[in-house]
Amino acid sequence: MPEPAQASIPQTTTQGALDPQFAVHATSADETPLAYADPRTQEHNRRIHRRDAVAVGVVTILSWVLCGVFNVTEMLRRLTAPYERYQLDELPTVLLVLGLGLTWFAMRRYAEAREEIARRNAAEARLTAALADNRALAQQYVALQEAERKSLARELHDEFGQYLNVIKLDAVGIRDDRRTDLAALRVRAGAIVDHCNHIHRTVASLIRELRPAGLDELGLSAAVEHCLQTWRSRMPEVALRLTVTGNLTALPEDLALTAYRLVQEALTNIAKHACAHAVEIRLERLGAAGQADDTVCVEIEDDGLGSESQQRSGGLGLIGMRERVKALQGRLVVASTPGRGFRLTAHIPVPGPTDTPRA
Repeated sequence: MPEPAQASIPQTTTQGALDPQFAVHATSADETPLAYADPRTQEHNRRIHRRDAVAVGVVTILSWVLCGVFNVTEMLRRLTAPYERYQLDELPTVLLVLGLGLTWFAMRRYAEAREEIARRNAAEARLTAALADNRALAQQYVALQEAERKSLARELHDEFGQYLNVIKLDAVGIRDDRRTDLAALRVRAGAIVDHCNHIHRTVASLIRELRPAGLDELGLSAAVEHCLQTWRSRMPEVALRLTVTGNLTALPEDLALTAYRLVQEALTNIAKHACAHAVEIRLERLGAAGQADDTVCVEIEDDGLGSESQQRSGGLGLIGMRERVKALQGRLVVASTPGRGFRLTAHIPVPGPTDTPRA
């Protein structure tokens, strides 16, 4: 009886999947740049400025001509001569000083307005980038969700469907076999056992992909060690080392899962891009339990190719990791130099017993 085809178990079914709650939540109703950033608006404003400057120059020249024709200064001197005790003849100088002071005041306010516009431009640029990341993460989430469903459907059909059919055929053969050959019955029974064992391994593999093995029962360090064992078989040429410091048991579920996914995603990126020979993973709990400085530190460092730290990655793995950490009020620091490897460090605070649960 022919053996059914061996379908490969997907290795990254849920490793990169991002929940919607980890996306960047930017809720601006208007995603277009502000009006002052429009080149046509800027050109219009420049034309208005030139027109206003010409108007000021024309009015100044006209006042000069009129004052010269009508001798305004001499006229004012004659009109104010009877009131010399009030020092009205000093009024032009006072008005000149006032005008200069108002000019200085307007220049200061103008400089402040330019700085405020620059800050708003920077905030708008950050908002635009956040909206773009949010849109990309949402699209990636939908694509990965559909890919996950497709992979599960394929596994259920190829693995379970074929092997259950083979088990049924063996069972029917045993039922309808009129021979009393015990050896043949043993062979068919052994085939059923082998097929059941294969189905069991397939189910266990799918469960590990959907949920980290041992994370709930054994804790974060055991789950990460199990993950490293899986990756050692995939990357035998890379030395994977794990260092655990402090008590990492009894961590909140969302924190432990985030730390695990950071390690998982980092190893995926290393396998794809780093060409590394050694990877160091450090899990450390800083501070005392229940105190304000209680923090879990996750650090992954490799000796691979590295990249420019300021270069924006085309993939969304780092964005997803950063949003996972930010959702738990943590911070993620990425340091890399071409030819000197890549280091990722995350600090995630452990909520105290009186803290409200984090979504």
